Amino acid sequence: MSHSDLKATLADALDQAHDVVLWKLAELGERDLRRPLTPTGSNLLGIVKHLATVEYGYFGDVFGRPPAEPAEWLHGDDDNADMYCTAAEDTAWVTGFYRRANAHAAATIAALELDSPGSVPWWGPEPVPVTLGQILVHMLAETNRHAGQMDILRELTDGQTGWQPARLCLPRHDQAWWDAYLARLQALSDTA
Repeated sequence: MSHSDLKATLADALDQAHDVVLWKLAELGERDLRRPLTPTGSNLLGIVKHLATVEYGYFGDVFGRPPAEPAEWLHGDDDNADMYCTAAEDTAWVTGFYRRANAHAAATIAALELDSPGSVPWWGPEPVPVTLGQILVHMLAETNRHAGQMDILRELTDGQTGWQPARLCLPRHDQAWWDAYLARLQALSDTA
């Protein structure tokens, strides 16, 4: 596979992951999108704000291509401000911010080669040299990792699963089957 084919494959995979992330927000109200569902406060909309923030950082600052809209919350006293949304940061704003970060990333990917150099200042006491290829792989892993978190949060919110509406990634059974399955798994864990 040539470098240009590899770059296109990685960029396409990242775009698919972006679509999954946005689908996880579909048809939910502001409360459900913001509601913390884990002891560490994980919530659907906050994860998207985080992903947009880091995507702007990795495909912007790392390659000397700073975004037009800097993430001001990174410079405040709240070191977790990218993981939740303020009252002013509604779904439309967050999804727009995410799409603009995706577009900025796409422009960086199109403009550079896989071996183009950059440096990540937040990976250590000194900036760490990287290439566009490394950052593409890093952001693909980061985005899919958080999409997996969003899978669980979405299932806890309204039962929706999968990575596309037509591809739910689970066997299709009625509620009675799932209740029996869950009871069987609970019994297995209780006897372990």
